Amino acid sequence: MRIAFCSDTYLPEINGVTTVVSTMRDGLLARGHDVLVLAPRYAAGGGDPDGVVRRGAVPCPGYGAVRLSSPFGGDVRRTLDRFAPDLVHLVTEGPIGLIARRWAIRRQVALVSSFHTDFPRYAQRYLGAWAVGPTRRYLRWFHRAARITQTPSDTTRDELHALGIPGAVSWGRGVDTERFSPRRRDPARRAALGADERTPLVLHVSRLAVEKDVETLVASFRLAQARLGARVRFAVAGDGPRAAWVRAELPFATHYGFLDRDVLADLYADADMFVFPSPTETCGLVVLEAMASGLPVLAANAGGVVEHLREGINGHLLPAGDAAAFAARLEALVEDTPHRIGLSAGALAFASDRSWAREMDRLEPMYRDAVATTLSRPVREEPALA
Repeated sequence: MRIAFCSDTYLPEINGVTTVVSTMRDGLLARGHDVLVLAPRYAAGGGDPDGVVRRGAVPCPGYGAVRLSSPFGGDVRRTLDRFAPDLVHLVTEGPIGLIARRWAIRRQVALVSSFHTDFPRYAQRYLGAWAVGPTRRYLRWFHRAARITQTPSDTTRDELHALGIPGAVSWGRGVDTERFSPRRRDPARRAALGADERTPLVLHVSRLAVEKDVETLVASFRLAQARLGARVRFAVAGDGPRAAWVRAELPFATHYGFLDRDVLADLYADADMFVFPSPTETCGLVVLEAMASGLPVLAANAGGVVEHLREGINGHLLPAGDAAAFAARLEALVEDTPHRIGLSAGALAFASDRSWAREMDRLEPMYRDAVATTLSRPVREEPALA
C-alpha cells in the first residue's frame, strides 16, 4: 500500500504523537509499504529521510514548541497528487490534517484518523467551559469522515462513540521494550544524582504544561521532600510553557529539558518510581515507558492511563488533583522497599505484553479494510461542524 501520514507535529519535536507516528512509519516501511509523511518544518530540524516532506510553519504564540502551518494547502495537495496514496492517515486535526482531509474526500481516497489529544479537556483548562462545545463539534465533524479513528484507550474510544464518531477503535498502546528496559540501569549515573539503594529516585516525564496538572506535581513533590528530606531524590524531564515555573518551584530536583530517546531511556532505568498526575491523557505513553523500565507508577485516576494501572500490582491510582494523596503514597513507597520492588516487577510484567509488533500486526488489516470499504462505499462530506 501507499500510505500518507499528515501531521501537524513530527520529529524533531518529541511527544507521544511523534513517537507513535515515527514508530508506525518505520514498521510499515519494514513491511514493504510506501510511506509519505507530511509535517511542519522546525527551526532546529536537520536532514530528513526519504519520504518526509516539510512545509513552512511558525511557532504557536505562547507555546513555541508547537508549530502552526498555513491553512492554504496548494503545496499539500500537489504533494499528495504526486505520491498518489491508497490511504491518507490524518494524525492531527490542525491545518495539515484539515487540508489532507479535504483532498482525500474529493478524490475518494481512504481516510483513517487518529485521536491522540483530549482537546475538549485542554480547551476547558486553557479557555474555559464555553470552549468545550465548539471543540467537540469540530472534532465530531473532522473524524466522522474517516473510516477508522484510532485512539489508544478503550476509555477514549467510548467517549468518541458517545460524541458521534462510530468508527473509533482502540489502537496504539505499544511500547519499545528493547529501548526502555531496566537493563540500562547504571549505579554510577544514579550516584551522580544522589541516589543509591537506600535513597530512591522519583521521576516525572512530560510536557510541562497546564493540561498535565503540573501544579499537583509540584505540590506533591514539595510535600514529600519536606517530610523525607535527604532520603529521596527527584528528577523532572521535559519542557513546555510551565517549565520555568516548575524549575523555580522545585529547586531541590534535577531538571532536564526534552531528552534524546536513548538518554531518556537511561533516566527511566536509573529511577525507582514514576509520578504522573495528568488527568487529560488518552494513553499516557510515558507511563508505559516507565513500566517497561521497571518503575512503579503513581498516576491520576482519570483518562486512558487508568487502563495501564493495576492497583497494588504495578502502581497506584490517586484522586486527580490531590497533591496530598500523591505525596502520602510517594512517601509510603520510599519507606516500604519490599512493596516498591513488588510493584516494579508487576510494572515490568505488564509492559512486556505491550509490544509494537503486535500493534503493527493489527494495523495492516485496518488499513486494507478502510481501502476496500472506500472503494465500495464512497466517503461523503458532512455539513461543516454538523
